[in-house]
Amino acid sequence: MDPHRDDETALLPEPFAGWFASRGWAPRAHQLELIAKARLGRSTLLIAPTGAGKTLAGFLPSLIELAARAQRRSNSPRPPGLHTLYISPLKALAVDVARNLERPAAEMGLPIRIETRTGDTPASRRQRQRRDPPDILLTTPEQIALLIASGDAAHLFGDLRRIVLDELHALAGSKRGDLLSLGLARLRQLAPGVQTVGLSATVADPDTLRRWLVPQTGEPEMGDLVIAEAGAAPELSMLESVAHVPWAGHTARHSLKEIYALIVANTTTLVFVNTRMQAELLFQELWRVNDANLPIALHHGSLDVSQRRRVEAAMGEGKLKAVVCTSSLDLGIDWGAVDLVVNVGAPKGSSRLMQRIGRANHRLDEPSRAVLVPANRFEVLECRAALEAVRAGAQDGAVERRGALDVLAQHVLGMACAEPFAVDDLYAEVTSAEPYAGLTRADFDDVVDFVATGGYALRAYERFARIRPRKDGRWRVANPQVAQQYRLNVGTIVESSMLKVRLTSAKSRFGGRVLGEVEEYFVEMLSPGDTFVFAGEVLHYLAIVDDEVRVARTSATDPKVPSYAGGKFPLSTFLASGVRALLADPARWASLPGQVHDWLDLQKLRSRLPGRDDLLIETFPRGGRHYLVAYPFEGRLAHQTLGMLLTRRLDRAGLNPLGFMANDYALAIYGVSDLSLAIAQGRLDLDALFDADMLGDDLEAWLDESALMKRTFRQCAVIAGLIERRFPGKEKNARQVTMSTDLVYDVLRRHEPGHVLLRAARADAATGLLDIRRLSDMLVRISGRIEHIALRRVSPLAVPVMLEIGRERVAGNASEALLAEAEEELIREATRDVDDGSCRAL
Repeated sequence: MDPHRDDETALLPEPFAGWFASRGWAPRAHQLELIAKARLGRSTLLIAPTGAGKTLAGFLPSLIELAARAQRRSNSPRPPGLHTLYISPLKALAVDVARNLERPAAEMGLPIRIETRTGDTPASRRQRQRRDPPDILLTTPEQIALLIASGDAAHLFGDLRRIVLDELHALAGSKRGDLLSLGLARLRQLAPGVQTVGLSATVADPDTLRRWLVPQTGEPEMGDLVIAEAGAAPELSMLESVAHVPWAGHTARHSLKEIYALIVANTTTLVFVNTRMQAELLFQELWRVNDANLPIALHHGSLDVSQRRRVEAAMGEGKLKAVVCTSSLDLGIDWGAVDLVVNVGAPKGSSRLMQRIGRANHRLDEPSRAVLVPANRFEVLECRAALEAVRAGAQDGAVERRGALDVLAQHVLGMACAEPFAVDDLYAEVTSAEPYAGLTRADFDDVVDFVATGGYALRAYERFARIRPRKDGRWRVANPQVAQQYRLNVGTIVESSMLKVRLTSAKSRFGGRVLGEVEEYFVEMLSPGDTFVFAGEVLHYLAIVDDEVRVARTSATDPKVPSYAGGKFPLSTFLASGVRALLADPARWASLPGQVHDWLDLQKLRSRLPGRDDLLIETFPRGGRHYLVAYPFEGRLAHQTLGMLLTRRLDRAGLNPLGFMANDYALAIYGVSDLSLAIAQGRLDLDALFDADMLGDDLEAWLDESALMKRTFRQCAVIAGLIERRFPGKEKNARQVTMSTDLVYDVLRRHEPGHVLLRAARADAATGLLDIRRLSDMLVRISGRIEHIALRRVSPLAVPVMLEIGRERVAGNASEALLAEAEEELIREATRDVDDGSCRAL
């Protein structure tokens, strides 16, 4: 007698066992284990590869319980309340899962209502769901925040038995995750004993996610862990283009015909890129060579929702040959017909690559197939490191962070909208959420005071008093309008703003025409006096006024801070270490394409290669300027912060830096002083220049004079509800929001520098735009390990970052032509005096 069969029969009643058998399936071990955990009342994290029936495993316990409830109920009225809540990071994923769940429910004849609730759900249906909730509701974190902030939350969630958190790793560690964790803490209060199931395919730190599933009440507590059997190993390869691989650039245009050939040779292909701009460019280029008129579509987050849904529907029906997409399709929409994933550009992280690979095949016993297409030579190294990491099953480490205070402020207001709260009770509830387990009572009280008064510097203004104490000490919402504004502004996603570029007089700073728009993140990196290229002109940055960048024409021939057209995602710490290890071990270069191998050999001949744990610095003259190029391999964000701080130090030392440029691998600083001579004469000490103390006063001074903190503060103020984006009946435009937050920021800096929102903004800057933790770790690692090489001219390894200097964003072929021309000139310099035979492939 088969004991496993007995266990299966006990755990999987009819009609479920018959349904599996009718499809020629047998329940997988992890699916049965989740049913057993549910019967024991255990919250559980399931880690399962794509195609392993992960989503069905999460729902099986609920379907079985609901079927039994329906039998017991017989002809009695359906009980109120909700049984299972499914929460997804994507609206499209919730809709897709609902469709896939309805099929087995219908085939088994289960009398179960399954509905979705997202921002796209009509208001009439959302109202009806609160009066008459379905058995299973599939929704998003923002909708949870709205539902728990309503007065009928206790009625709606009183019968809740299970919460299913899909793709949990994609939410944890973000502000959306913070908001969700606080929502889960409230749901546990409304439905004591509710079980939580976390589902994920790629998890770097399972213990963190396990703590998400259960309340934290002192010592860290964790849910159970179920790890599914691994599926077939993916078939991974890197495209070794027969064309010349550029030394820099991000379009991979050299491989266009080879990418198209892959699309032709496969049934359905997902072509991933890292930015929306890259998606648009590649989509246009593929249509240009699409002689067979294949159905190729585009999908990214800036497209209208109706267009995205049409693409998703066409994919589900097998009508498309390929889709060019961004991270908008990273997560688990189940398209079994996809037989190849092409990742154009470096993946920036092994976990992201594994997530994208999982979009192919969706069958556990057959390998997913993926091809990496590096856009330049450094990306060849990164792709090789990523392939090795995926084959070894290694993932990027989780980024350490704690729950954001601006998100907590939004939640506190939401709880006051639901019902009056006692401070002690709410503090205990909030600290039961994993991201806020370490929240001090002082910080919590500061947040409550901020919601109640706006803080010390703003308490004289009535409009900032959004909650009030009752006689019994409980806090209630100040008036119904505050509650209405909360519901209109809930959420943590603040859209990236565009700033108009207005040409003005350097003297008056008024008037002039608008040249166009730039993304706000770019301007945040500028300081007054910097120059940059835009609309075919070299411009002198004056100031940000409201939602405009005021600039003046300049005769400067070398823009200090040109725009950066690189990837959206920063290079992960894990992959950065892998690239350094590959560079430092020539024995491993045999796996690299010949032209890249020759490039590294030439670097060894002309200079040296960076070691795994040291920092290579090269200095050389070029075109009447002097350059210092460093190779930290710590990602663009950390390098940009490092460049800002180093140029300040060099300026203070009288070495006249003009500016810098950073990519994911290197940092180039340029100016008019001979840096090689300054180092040789002892006027510039590299160990002192790269000392970790730059993260003290230098960082503070730069933040005080930059626009970055104002922009970061604006996002925190919007999330915390200090400044509303939307009012009943009207929308606040970006200029109004900027004016409001800039005024508040100046007041708080002057009168209350310890204000909770200023602390939140600094925490955001440190972990996000500035990447302070990573930069600090790098400075400690290289202390006493800096290797300096003084060169007569540019080195081969420096060519890519040098090509970023002065580069203008020009659409289409013009950009490639300019880049190719500059690359050719730099390569001639880098390969001068080298035997022609050694650099033939370069």
